[in-house]
Amino acid sequence: MPSTSRPASQLRHSAAAVLAAVVLLLGTGCSVIAPEQPREPADPAKVTDGVAEELVPFYTQDVDWKQCENGLECADIEVPLDYADVGGEKIKIAAIRSDAGGSAQGSILVNPGGPGASGYDLLRDGLQTMFSEQLRSEYDLVGFDPRGVQRSAPVTCQTDAERDEARQTDYNRDSDADIERAIDDAARLAAQCAEKTGPVLGHVDTVSAAKDMDILRAVVGDEKLNYLGFSYGTFLGATYAGLFPERIGRMVLDGALDPALSNEQVTLGQAAAFEDAIHAYAAYCLDNDGCPMSGSVDNAVDQLRDLIRSVEESPLTAPDGRLVPVGTFVSGMLVPLYDDASWPVLTQALTTAFRGDPSSMLLLADAGAGRDQDGHYTNNTTDAFTAINCLDYPMVSDLAGMRQDAKELEQASPTIGRYLAFGGANCRDWPYEPTGERAPIHAEGAAPILVVGTTGDPATPYEWAESMASELQSATLLTYEGEGHTAYGRGNTCIREAVDSYFTDGTMPAEGKVCS
Repeated sequence: MPSTSRPASQLRHSAAAVLAAVVLLLGTGCSVIAPEQPREPADPAKVTDGVAEELVPFYTQDVDWKQCENGLECADIEVPLDYADVGGEKIKIAAIRSDAGGSAQGSILVNPGGPGASGYDLLRDGLQTMFSEQLRSEYDLVGFDPRGVQRSAPVTCQTDAERDEARQTDYNRDSDADIERAIDDAARLAAQCAEKTGPVLGHVDTVSAAKDMDILRAVVGDEKLNYLGFSYGTFLGATYAGLFPERIGRMVLDGALDPALSNEQVTLGQAAAFEDAIHAYAAYCLDNDGCPMSGSVDNAVDQLRDLIRSVEESPLTAPDGRLVPVGTFVSGMLVPLYDDASWPVLTQALTTAFRGDPSSMLLLADAGAGRDQDGHYTNNTTDAFTAINCLDYPMVSDLAGMRQDAKELEQASPTIGRYLAFGGANCRDWPYEPTGERAPIHAEGAAPILVVGTTGDPATPYEWAESMASELQSATLLTYEGEGHTAYGRGNTCIREAVDSYFTDGTMPAEGKVCS
């Protein structure tokens, strides 16, 4: 439901997307100069092997790669709106790439998660921070906005002012009347999404996005798909593997989202994992100077819970005049939990919040929501997240069912569980029925796939990586012992070398390998 479910929407964003946002805030000044000798395109007959005849024109289209931001190359790739009606309306997928030159082994498509996060932004803003020099020199890296996201036939629901208003609105979670009011507001928002977005709203499902990726594979000249997906991007990658197992090249799925889980199971698992992350953060905070909590870890978490409940009872007002209800407050608190390198930022935000000033927490929430300092929302992640999930997941959306889920969430996470509930209300009156099915993906016959799991991952719990690795027939699990969401690109040499070696020379880490 609006506002109340905003923290839940943050839960499925990948750490890669959060790091890209940090790069945007801090700036890198990086510029990539494209090499003068790009690699030769592949034989069209090879990249279209096994492709249905009516789709061949999409696979063999001429793509005009032009110099764009940060010295990278950009292009729009045409795909069918509806794969059941290939001759009907078409949409364009925005892509951006770094060019490794004539020595490149091929391309690696990258997706940062969400759903709804921009792979275009990830590559543009995080090329040199997220991806190793070895990977950049061995492969062309291709970021793209999946259908419905940012530049690719984007889902559009609200103006900037309307998004600001929604983020300042809250509902009494203990009142059935207030929950019904939230459901009514969600229904109006769904109708607004349909009116502003048009027919694409019914075709932003993950299966369609995975089929788009196969067209991207062909137009960049690869016979096989090489892919690096984070968070939700692991589900997108696994979906591709299930559809096209024979076209898998080298695939890394980092921070796995288990395809077999229902929406309610996903949120419940995240609630428990974030509770663990909150306790881990509290221990860190108490061991460092300037912590606004005191006593034991349990004491510190109790103090944090008291702070959150006080915001729920009496929302704070930021210096810019915006109201900060508990949903927005919790959203801000969760953002730095994605990466333990950001825990000092959380300490600073909590220190001011305990003094009654929510400005730092609001700034974190704004970063997660894509709002800049001028009040402009620079992405459509929240809208795309809702639209994609409403198609991918059948959801519990009746009041009694959501109340039962709320009880389970609060048991799993006494700190934030109640603020993750009632998300099913967002999709109850969605104009399109869900098309996704929740089941394990086996991808029989696929080349070896590397699944990476982080033991202290709050957004995609480690057990989901174990599940995905066991479900995918050809997968190997690589474990990172640490805190934060996903592993590659967050500074661990062991993980970087293992992933790079797999991509560059096909060396799969030994079964059971653990990086600390």
